[in-house]
Amino acid sequence: METVVLPGTGAQTERDVAGIADLTGAIDRLRREKNAVILAHYYQDGEIQDLADFVGDSLDLSRTAAATDADMIVFCGVRFMAEVAKILSPGKTVVLPDADAGCSLEEACPPDEFAEFRAAHPDHVSITYINCSAAVKAHSDIIVTSSNAAHIISQIPEDRPILFAPDRHLGAWLARSTGREMTLWDGTCIVHDQFSERELIRLKGQHQSAPVVAHPECHDGIIQHADHVGSTRSILNFVLDSPADEFIIATEQHIIHQMAKQAPQKSFIPAPGADGSCNCANCPFMELNTLEKLYLSMLNEAPRIEIDEDLRIKALTPLERMLEMSPPVSSGQNRVTQAAE
Repeated sequence: METVVLPGTGAQTERDVAGIADLTGAIDRLRREKNAVILAHYYQDGEIQDLADFVGDSLDLSRTAAATDADMIVFCGVRFMAEVAKILSPGKTVVLPDADAGCSLEEACPPDEFAEFRAAHPDHVSITYINCSAAVKAHSDIIVTSSNAAHIISQIPEDRPILFAPDRHLGAWLARSTGREMTLWDGTCIVHDQFSERELIRLKGQHQSAPVVAHPECHDGIIQHADHVGSTRSILNFVLDSPADEFIIATEQHIIHQMAKQAPQKSFIPAPGADGSCNCANCPFMELNTLEKLYLSMLNEAPRIEIDEDLRIKALTPLERMLEMSPPVSSGQNRVTQAAE
């Protein structure tokens, strides 16, 4: 079983942190004392991105951390990301600032129901998006990310039917992109599902020269208006390389922090929700992580990710298949930012 080990009795709490005047300095001290590497997903608050050792997509970060000599991985993201880090680095301590930092896609795909779904389609290849629990990974044939999924699907023989879980919007986009029919699990991301096509059209009318960039977790009403569709990393690379100076961003809006840092001369407009506001583009799970919780997770070495070794090996197998089938990553494609010296 995968387990999040919570802080024990006597562990320090956020009340104890209130008296620390220089919290960033305290985090840096623990980073050295614990030989820790701090990872931040692009969807984290800017203050966490700025003190992290590496900022990037979840799989890139886990692979980067595995290659370091760190004893502790502090994953500022959500639970499935920290699980992947533990799967790839079983000998390292992996902590997550907030144990409740989950994912709506993971919650939409319970392992027992997914196992029944697989059993009902025994002749299908199970291709599963990385946004899922370790237990669901263990029931899958191949894990994919939004950046490598199309490449991997193209390697599946035409006569092999495909199951895709848990994101039906990403699955539908991949089906159109690859020309493959797929049986889709009915899950969605609560952030990307709330963008409004009507409000996006209105915004495009106000900013006619601004390309729209969208994550494939968005529904088709958004995708069909996008000038570029891709993973978080792909979206970042597109806006950095494009000659345009204004963009409409249809993904979790904390990515704009990295865009503004790396291209301060450009403007970035969050895509709107149904009421014309941009609040829907904040992931409530990602926002659970704070500097205070980051400090405490390092100090208390909890919440800590632990995974039963049998489950870890079963979940590692489809991850290894993904890595074997993925295209080579060039330095230009893999812009994982080293944020802290």
